Amino acid sequence: MIKNEKYIKLINHLKKMERVILAFSGGVDSTFLLKAAQEALGGNLKAVTIQSPYIPKWEIEEAKQLVAQLGVTFEILEAPIIDEIRHNPENRCYLCKKAVFSKIKDIAQREGYPYVIDGTNFDDIGDYRPGLKALAELNIKSPLLECQLTKQEIRDLSKELGLNTWDKPPYACLLTRIPYGNELKEEDFVKIEKAEKYMMARGFRAVRVRCHGNLARIEVDKKDKSKLFNAELLEEIAGKLKEFGFTYVTLDLEGYRVGSFNETRENK
Repeated sequence: MIKNEKYIKLINHLKKMERVILAFSGGVDSTFLLKAAQEALGGNLKAVTIQSPYIPKWEIEEAKQLVAQLGVTFEILEAPIIDEIRHNPENRCYLCKKAVFSKIKDIAQREGYPYVIDGTNFDDIGDYRPGLKALAELNIKSPLLECQLTKQEIRDLSKELGLNTWDKPPYACLLTRIPYGNELKEEDFVKIEKAEKYMMARGFRAVRVRCHGNLARIEVDKKDKSKLFNAELLEEIAGKLKEFGFTYVTLDLEGYRVGSFNETRENK
């Protein structure tokens, strides 16, 4: 049993809920919460993972493996691209979360789970996250936020718990790779997923391939930028991304940063 004060608080907080459904992505936060919820609730826990054109297939597979390892009841929920976000409005995250979590709440009500929880952490409230408004409106509970657990604390505790996600880079859905106002197309998500999977295989763990139509804008972690300045590697990357469907391939000289398209919002 971990003796960390916040972890103990989290376990007790979850025990009071008695029976929950967790929206499970397989990322650092939701995997840590899954493990804690299993410890607190045992069989009174169910994980639901969203399967959609904008969720990479490899991430779905990782989520399946993690749930299987922990032996948690599991369901995959299909979520198509809804008409309200088809042209990627600035409040896309709000609209998407509202639609997806409404479906998860329907499952909870049908199967007798009084709470739906998610992996929002204490650091998330400092970023531009319109989806948090949707969660509040639907009364989705965020135990990590409520117990004031930060991202670093979650990583540290995940390592202590033996979770292999403890050092997993942050990874948002593929909707964040498309500029606001652009039509969302399934073929774009396919080429983005292929491009990012390839870049990860080449050793760039924190990477984003932003899609501007037929142009790819690659962002890598600032500490990895120097690795890109190799003529043979650049030629290989360009060739591969063109194979995946891009016509032009560019590097973002500022490197990877969370939500870089938020820099274009009119009302920052």
